[in-house]
Amino acid sequence: MGGERPDQKRILGPGFPDDTGEAPPAYVAAATAYAADRTRYGDVLAALTGSRLLVPVVAVLGEVEVDEHGLAHDKTSDMAAVLLTGADGRLALLAFSGTAAMAAWDPDARPVPVPARVAAQSAVQEGAAALVVDVAGPVRVVVEGEDLQALAAGWTLARVGDRRAWIRPTAE
Repeated sequence: MGGERPDQKRILGPGFPDDTGEAPPAYVAAATAYAADRTRYGDVLAALTGSRLLVPVVAVLGEVEVDEHGLAHDKTSDMAAVLLTGADGRLALLAFSGTAAMAAWDPDARPVPVPARVAAQSAVQEGAAALVVDVAGPVRVVVEGEDLQALAAGWTLARVGDRRAWIRPTAE
């Protein structure tokens, strides 16, 4: 086996031994409410902060070997997280709330379960402008800008009156 290239990024999940692949119920409830009322975006963010997401990885061709007849053969392949390029040219990392939502997008993608914070960190590390959850439905949620940065940094989303605000974790 070849060694890891220094420019490769890795998404390492802590593992979720009891995970059935179902979307987290708190997230489903918040996303369903958000679909009916777009002012409920803060509730979706709050549900995401403690949720497990599935980041899809797909096989991508690495090196190609050409035989003596000029035919190309796969020499290596790598697994890579999926980045989507929007119409405006910005990148987004894809993530899914459960295996059903991921299969609706691509039944061949392999799920890597990670906390939402790790998915957001991966998006930031990849230079993505957004984390898109459930791109193929049932409810697409886009986390970008300050919300993406705060989620990646492990901040907590708290209710302040009738609004929500990100609170930085205390220094240890």
